Amino acid sequence: MTRTVAIIPARGGSKRIPRKNIRDFAGQPVIAYSIKAAQESGVCDRVIVSTDDDEIADVARSFGAEIPFIRPPSLADDHTGTGAVVEHAVRWLTERGADPEFVCCIYATAPLISAERLSAAFKLLEAQPDMLHAFSVGRFSYPVHRGLLRDGDGVRMLYPEHLMTRSQDLPEVLHDAGQFYWSRLGQKPNVPMFGPLSIPILLPDWQVKDIDTEEDWRHAEILYKVIQAERS
Repeated sequence: MTRTVAIIPARGGSKRIPRKNIRDFAGQPVIAYSIKAAQESGVCDRVIVSTDDDEIADVARSFGAEIPFIRPPSLADDHTGTGAVVEHAVRWLTERGADPEFVCCIYATAPLISAERLSAAFKLLEAQPDMLHAFSVGRFSYPVHRGLLRDGDGVRMLYPEHLMTRSQDLPEVLHDAGQFYWSRLGQKPNVPMFGPLSIPILLPDWQVKDIDTEEDWRHAEILYKVIQAERS
């Protein structure tokens, strides 16, 4: 029985960091951390990597993930959203009788992901049947209400009405942490992830790092090594 399934999207044509989904990160292909977190969470009946790339498929298999299909080229270009990739995987499973109740999309470049938080997020969602999603969030370290935008050679306030507002009087603002996204299937389809039926799973600052550039990659590796040193 497949009640819960983890889907890890990993296409081969990444541009900003070529081949980033299987690039070495602190001694292992970066996708290995997402696969292991799903496996070790104890709440994922199946761990599937959706890829269009044979090399990524081989690497994912070597760490115990399933590659039951090769993603079609129409879902592997620069403009394909993650939602379409997950929908394709769920539809493929459903057509073959798996019909999962919960799905978790996990990004392939999330080496700071925690199996414990992945499990805790699922259990929170499972225990609240009126909620449809649970996903990882971080906290902006500086109040976005006092953010600045470039304006010619100078700057202007994003929210000028808060020029004199004290930082401690501004609300906490969260952001997508880019790690995992649980969804309950079969109820109220197409309800957006960022909405009132989603449970935000707040991660500590040191566990949040989006990897889009070489600088991001180096920063994430430093964080990872510090975390591992503290645990040992």
